[in-house]
Amino acid sequence: MIEGLKSLTFDRARPPSVTDQVYEELYVRIMKLVLPPGAKLSEAEVAGQMGVSRQPVRDAFYRLSQVKLLMIRPQRATVVTPISIEAVYEAIFVRTALEMETVRAAIPNLDAARLGALEDLLERQRKAVAADDRETFHMYDDRFHFTICEAAGHAHVWTLIQNHKAHMDRIRYLSLENGAGFALEEHLRIFDRLAARDEAGALDEMRQHLQRIGTKLEGVRAAHAECFDLEAS
Repeated sequence: MIEGLKSLTFDRARPPSVTDQVYEELYVRIMKLVLPPGAKLSEAEVAGQMGVSRQPVRDAFYRLSQVKLLMIRPQRATVVTPISIEAVYEAIFVRTALEMETVRAAIPNLDAARLGALEDLLERQRKAVAADDRETFHMYDDRFHFTICEAAGHAHVWTLIQNHKAHMDRIRYLSLENGAGFALEEHLRIFDRLAARDEAGALDEMRQHLQRIGTKLEGVRAAHAECFDLEAS
């Protein structure tokens, strides 16, 4: 795997390909605004930086364009897209609909081993909050939600969620500047309701948690206006 890369994908039936690794590395750079909206990318430069051939970079660019993080322009530079408010709200809707069902399906399957796995992830999140490590917190945040999908017997649902949440991830990362501790508290409340087999309570906590990003959207946009698609406002 490309050095330093923390994988975004947990449900792997095979080792990651070179294209997977390039895709995930670029995804993380875009999420963290190392590659901000408007940044120009070239296949040759990225291939040289990562020590790979141009074909996996070309394939990764295409995949990133499909989740609307890159705009590929023939005969011109490929650019990182601005954050789309419309895409963020669409992601919130899709993710909430899918994860509410995984919560329902997971509760009967939450044995001691699965609850222990969730507790371990919460402890890792605590350490990331204490270290002010947003990237690691974001990774274990995603793994917490994936583990619930997995407990539901629907790990593949995480792939569907990933395909819709790219713009949402940039908002999530920016909101963690001051909100990682609060997100952890919400995860703890979700866990408590899951452990108590309280379906109604777990659903309510999960809904509030996933939709909270919408309440932070205007504040994030005010603080980082240069990252957004102002023409769509």
